[in-house]
Amino acid sequence: MADMDALLAQVLAKLGRPHRATYRLQLGAALRFADVASLAPYLDALGISHAYLSPCFRAGPSSSQGYDVTDHNRFNPEIGDFEDFDRMSAALAERGLGAILDVVPNHMGIAGDANAWWMDVLENGPSSPYSGFFDINWAPVKGELRDKVLLPVLPDQYGRVLESQQLALEFSEGAFWVRYAGGRLPIAPRTYAKVLTYRLDGLRERLGPEHPCFLELQSILTALDHLPGQTETDPARLAERFREKEIVKRRLAALVKESSEVRAFVEENVRAFNGVPGEPRTFDLLDDLLSAQAYRLADCIRMELPEVFEASHRLVLRLVGEGKVTGLRVDHPDGLYAPGEYFSRLQEGAVLHAARAIAPDLDDAVAATIVALYRERTGSDPAARAARPLWVAAEKILLGDERLPEWWLVAGTTGYDFLASVNGLFVDREGERPMSALYSRFVGARAATADHGYAAKGLIMQVSMASEINELGHHLDRISETSRLTRDFTLNSLIRAIREVVACFPVYRIYVGDDGLEVSARDRAYIERAVAQARRRNPAVSASIFDFIRDTLLLRFPDGLTGEERAERHHFVRRFQQITGPVTAKGVEDTALYLNNRLVSLNEVGSDPARFGEPVSAFHERNARRLARWPESLLATATHDTKRGEDARARINVLSEVPAEWQACVRRWRVLCRRWKREVDGQPAPDRNDEYLFYQTLVGAWPIEEWPEGAPAFTERIRAYMEKATKEAKRHTSWINPDPAYDAAVQAFVVCCKVSRCGAGAA
Repeated sequence: MADMDALLAQVLAKLGRPHRATYRLQLGAALRFADVASLAPYLDALGISHAYLSPCFRAGPSSSQGYDVTDHNRFNPEIGDFEDFDRMSAALAERGLGAILDVVPNHMGIAGDANAWWMDVLENGPSSPYSGFFDINWAPVKGELRDKVLLPVLPDQYGRVLESQQLALEFSEGAFWVRYAGGRLPIAPRTYAKVLTYRLDGLRERLGPEHPCFLELQSILTALDHLPGQTETDPARLAERFREKEIVKRRLAALVKESSEVRAFVEENVRAFNGVPGEPRTFDLLDDLLSAQAYRLADCIRMELPEVFEASHRLVLRLVGEGKVTGLRVDHPDGLYAPGEYFSRLQEGAVLHAARAIAPDLDDAVAATIVALYRERTGSDPAARAARPLWVAAEKILLGDERLPEWWLVAGTTGYDFLASVNGLFVDREGERPMSALYSRFVGARAATADHGYAAKGLIMQVSMASEINELGHHLDRISETSRLTRDFTLNSLIRAIREVVACFPVYRIYVGDDGLEVSARDRAYIERAVAQARRRNPAVSASIFDFIRDTLLLRFPDGLTGEERAERHHFVRRFQQITGPVTAKGVEDTALYLNNRLVSLNEVGSDPARFGEPVSAFHERNARRLARWPESLLATATHDTKRGEDARARINVLSEVPAEWQACVRRWRVLCRRWKREVDGQPAPDRNDEYLFYQTLVGAWPIEEWPEGAPAFTERIRAYMEKATKEAKRHTSWINPDPAYDAAVQAFVVCCKVSRCGAGAA
């Protein structure tokens, strides 16, 4: 045991490297591992302790950020290979610097055909060895989608896209694919027969029934017919399917290469399946083929499964164990099924790989003992430094007075909470009343006082996430049927009530069951608050429905439930709390923060636009609390995700100190720029709210003299920003449903106002 204790002490010392300051580097073709290595002296001179690297694993084609990971165990070739990474790591270590990796456990990129796991699922359906990796409901409410994945990848309705030849069958290296604008999708091997038997009699007549090539094609068709089906689950049959389908592809590729007649036959059939524009019936063949696939044309991964965690963390944990990576930034943990469990598994994986790096000959039993010893020594006190030897920053967005879950084995957050607190110091709280009055007069009282967060979350649930909410509703409906006290609730009333409770949630999510307990006091308070607010907003909905949802979320189950019935309720709660995060992110971050424009420097991720400034005393209290519990948390004033930089926010904050002067400017600019507005649907465009955002944006970006590219570049940046802001607001236009007339009016307004001279009083 003494040897075990000594080894564990070495492991904890190896992983427990102190973090002082980070420098984030956005990797890509313009900044590779080799470039980072050359920056080591500069970073060292700045006093940086860790290079903070953006996601560097293989991602989608032309990925600009790297968050759409397609392979967790290979580096992005645009950034470098393993040797490049090792050289970079050595260069940093030579200067005493560590490396923090940004990891994305919650989802994977599935665009194009770069994700091998996803392509296998699309080719083989539920029988794919990776089908359990992805969060796919193979038995949805809509029977037509049973054993299929719905892929929303088309630019228009399916029939129009099909008949305009935007979907095209192609043959390559023994396999059939369907090409679309964003990439290509695999065709299930068993359905190859639909293509290979089309006009087969003609090939028989040309070659003769006993021709070796024709016999080989017949044999291939027989092999395809005997492949285990897509819904097969028996391990032996799955192994047979995987083996035999690849053999069939190799045989077909060889036959097409060998025989010009068979090659011409396949090419002619592909052309026939791709139809003739203007002749709808000629697309029936391809339509029939696509209908037989494991997907329907119209992404999260299950990190809670140990096999998925191991498969997706193999490389990163190896690098941690070798000391080449000394910290992790975890993207969007609120999207995980069980975030606390994930962080615990991450720390245990780090301990295991560090132990193997220190003692390469360690057998599995001893390695497991080391992990068990770590768990035993630290499990009773998650706040202890030894409980979280690997430095991990969680991209957890805290709202209001929300605190980071105490049981998470992390160093802290990525700093949005600190950012909001610091920014609040520079907003004059005495300016709230005049700034609110000005905003109300400018945009109208109704627009100024609207609950944009509530409304935007409702919009997201009706448009972008309707299927997820409907699935929750059907799940709760099944639960309600098991009790005579709740079976009278209709499906539609349950869906409506779920939507209302989610819209009223005051935080991104709750964590029922995540800490091994039933319901924490923290989560109980949030649930009670959300349900109470939803009930007040909807007096026409039976209060008993809201009580049922509240009791289910609080795990207050009826007596006499079977183990299976209790498990179904627990699963509903886990799924519910996994949904509230993305609804809030899309509804608040991506929508409401472009609608409430009273003082746009407050419209930041993790900030509350309704909280106008922060007292110095509150700032010190937050810092003291953070120091006591999360002393190694990141302190950020800007990140790659913030909507504005520190300088822009600081300039806009000053408006709170001079509301009278600001009012005079706004009135003058409104008169000067009125002539550049257009009429769209009987109303001036841009509307008053977008116009008010535009003026504050100019203040944040001023002075123009600091733009080395000059006025044209400045105008273009403002134009591009206003396009983004108005589309994100989703009030008059959006990315999915653009209004060309409104978009053109906004663009013309920006250009015609000649923003480079606006501050001087010209227009």
